Amino acid sequence: MCRIAAYTGPEIPLENIIVRPAHSLLEQSQHAAEAKLAVNGDGFGISWYGVDEAPGLYRDVLPAWADDNLINLCRMVRSHHFIAHIRASTVGETSRTNCHPFTFGKWSFCHNGQIPHFKRIRRAMLAALPDELFEARRGTTDSEMIFLTLLANGLDRDPAVAMRATLDQIGPAGDEGPTKLTCVFSDGQTLYAFRHASGGQAPSLYASGVLDNGGRSMASEPLCGVAARWTEIPTDTVCALTAEGLAMTPLAVRVAV
Repeated sequence: MCRIAAYTGPEIPLENIIVRPAHSLLEQSQHAAEAKLAVNGDGFGISWYGVDEAPGLYRDVLPAWADDNLINLCRMVRSHHFIAHIRASTVGETSRTNCHPFTFGKWSFCHNGQIPHFKRIRRAMLAALPDELFEARRGTTDSEMIFLTLLANGLDRDPAVAMRATLDQIGPAGDEGPTKLTCVFSDGQTLYAFRHASGGQAPSLYASGVLDNGGRSMASEPLCGVAARWTEIPTDTVCALTAEGLAMTPLAVRVAV
């Protein structure tokens, strides 16, 4: 499974979240503690926000620990709002276009998990996209498809409604195994998170309290290495994190008739 770290608050160097903490995202790339695989080496990426509405984006297929450019970028670039992701691939080959985060307009998105029946529903999900989003697709992952479908379902208007509609389109997995989604996404102002599993445990995700500089963070594993200091993101709840705090919107439960 992949690992994620994100931040919102006063402007800081990216390295303060991605590189320097005791259990930083870079450390998790080789020593993940809450994932099936301890090593996540199928690429990495960062989206960060500055003066423009659209985020900057840097992605590569190298393992995060093997790219000196990543260390230097994180030391030199400062941002008030960013998302970073290290990949352990499940669907889609190892390529730059399949590395997270994915971006469109002001939105950036990354995902940890899998739609096991993606091949069966891929054509229908593609056909449901409006032309602009269909043309924006660059890779072959279920993750990018989730992002584009969220946008098509009104992510700009209401993230919780968009997530509910997207889950309905994904549908049940059947014999292929459980669907598992842990997503972090942003419009440049708010960090959103969502966890879901149709069976078993959803991939881990936590939110920090107020950090030393007044900002807040989300991460697949607590960056300090102490889970008790962080809040686990609940399942089937769209969470919105700003420097002011964490807001939660439970999704409406679908009742079979």
